[in-house]
Amino acid sequence: MSGESTTTAARFGHTELPEEQHEALRKARKLEWLTIGFLTVTVILVFLVLGNSQAMKAAWIEDLLSFLPPIAFLVAARIIRRPPTERHPYGYHRAIGVAHLVAAVALLVMGSYLIVDSGLGLVLAEHPTIGGIELFGRTFWLGHLMIAVMLLIALPPVFLGRAKMKVAETLHDKVLYADADMNKADWMTAVAAAAGVAGIGIGWWWADSMAALVISASITRDGVKNLRAAVADLVDARARTYDNAEPHPVTQRVDSYLSGLEWVDQAKSRTRDEGHVFHLESFVVPRQGRTPSLGDIERARRGCIELDWKVQDMQIVLAAELPEEFLPGITHGGER
Repeated sequence: MSGESTTTAARFGHTELPEEQHEALRKARKLEWLTIGFLTVTVILVFLVLGNSQAMKAAWIEDLLSFLPPIAFLVAARIIRRPPTERHPYGYHRAIGVAHLVAAVALLVMGSYLIVDSGLGLVLAEHPTIGGIELFGRTFWLGHLMIAVMLLIALPPVFLGRAKMKVAETLHDKVLYADADMNKADWMTAVAAAAGVAGIGIGWWWADSMAALVISASITRDGVKNLRAAVADLVDARARTYDNAEPHPVTQRVDSYLSGLEWVDQAKSRTRDEGHVFHLESFVVPRQGRTPSLGDIERARRGCIELDWKVQDMQIVLAAELPEEFLPGITHGGER
């Protein structure tokens, strides 16, 4: 992916976005606003048919929590466009990590609360009741409306999640990925809530609390997963891919590029994830008798930056030998 940009490119701080990422950012904003609109309708509909169901309450709270990732993304996307200042010389790219952390903590706390609340309902053998509602002069069992609403809102988040997943990969955006991952699993929440309500209808009082526990466990799982990823980035763990599946390949690409230069004997880099972009430090051992000029070093630095648009801050440090204590995986104390 080229680091070159057009004159109309958008920016992440001082990082110009290539056309592909510029378009992806615009699409991501539209998807998040669309998500907020859909969630607003969903929250209102579920609230109107909430009743005494624990499962419906858990589903409603999850829908409320689902506002956090899109709002966090939209706020962070504005903050990171600010240029670096004397007080913030590295820019504001960490806003993405902070947004990720806030959303993760909220999910974990609320998920844990709902597990306790739903568990108590099961232990105390609470028997929820669902009454009727009069519509168009006729009385309907409210459970039918609950099930209809949950099935109605089950599928749209799946399609939104798939669309966001593609954009998250293009932008290397972990907040957007977390949001997409939650959206893709939302259909299970809706089906679980509908099943819990149906269970009440046939006399299985425990089905409602069990469904609420399933939903609560899903919320807690999302919280734990995202909290681990957010904290890892904020404490400068080795940069990983947008889905945290593996170390990001840009480090190896930079090392290979530098090692291929005629004046370089050895090169090893460490990469820090700043949100959308990376900060790299490359330790380079020159060949015996080859002292690089400032021009050589600058050309090498520019070559590294051009390997990937995410390489925002690139430093080349000349060394007599590779400093093992700073390089992950070389010593027993390093990350493998």
